Amino acid sequence: MKGAKITAIGSYVPARRLTNNDLEQMVDTNDEWIVQRTGIRERRISREDEYTSDLCTAAVLDLMKRYGKSVQDVDMILVATSTPDFSFPSVAAIVQNRLGIPLTSGAMDMSAACAGFVYGLHTAHALVASGLHHKVLVIGADALSKITDYTDRSTCILFGDGAGAVLVESGGEKDNFAGFNLGSDGSGAQHVYRTGLADKVNGVDLLNTGKLVQNGREVYRWAVRTVPQGVQQVLQNAGASLAEVDWFIPHSANLRMIEPICERLGYPLAQALYSLEYFGNTSAASIPLALDLGVREGKVRSGQQILMYGFGAGLTHAGQLVSLSLDPQVAEPTLL
Repeated sequence: MKGAKITAIGSYVPARRLTNNDLEQMVDTNDEWIVQRTGIRERRISREDEYTSDLCTAAVLDLMKRYGKSVQDVDMILVATSTPDFSFPSVAAIVQNRLGIPLTSGAMDMSAACAGFVYGLHTAHALVASGLHHKVLVIGADALSKITDYTDRSTCILFGDGAGAVLVESGGEKDNFAGFNLGSDGSGAQHVYRTGLADKVNGVDLLNTGKLVQNGREVYRWAVRTVPQGVQQVLQNAGASLAEVDWFIPHSANLRMIEPICERLGYPLAQALYSLEYFGNTSAASIPLALDLGVREGKVRSGQQILMYGFGAGLTHAGQLVSLSLDPQVAEPTLL
């Protein structure tokens, strides 16, 4: 088994800000109500002609500039998203062409909703550690504004658009991926969905609006119960303790979900990183965005132990403990 490490990170969010005050003009809500219930103040919204592939490309360009990285030796592209430009071709294939990545590189989209980025990391680790691949680009990106119902105040206050990208490369004998945990519970598939070819799941008729539909209460109950158990399993698989974790990065769904998760774990909320305050719930992008915000602010440094945990529609969840090993930055990051 070969070693694998995360060597570079980049991120991108659209320029347009949708504030809580803006939402007051659209639905029956207000800034105080939103902040108290979610912790979100703003979210970014993609242009009408800006899609997930555009977000992905910009995030990788940020990574390349900051770390002086070339993508000419990337041999696999993994894009985690629930909002691909098309059902097919994949976003990964579009990114390959946009960035001039060699035609010999594999390209694949992954559908695991808000757990998608961690699923992508897990897959990249397996590919590199096995020796089958040497340099894998993992991108978490979503343009949720394009499938959000802005007449539904229970969901439209939550979601935003963004992308985060990392490189997973072979790194000698030392493996920086310490432990993981994956899980799914398809019996709750009807709690978060967007209809496709079928209009029924688990015997439940779905709302065929073409927009995202979520039963927030049921997702909350499931996540607050499931994530702490999953974190403990990650640590058990890694032979590590919670005290060794420098930063915990849960999916930035809602601050009122992160708080009880940390409380049940007995982990300080001050050591939990999230991207929701100014970017909202960006689904597969939320964890890499939070990680990169920590890097940009000088909080997160190489050598630290990072525990990431994604959870969402499916119902799917995934956790990964990583010892961060970023290359030195050679340029300032693009402003978010």
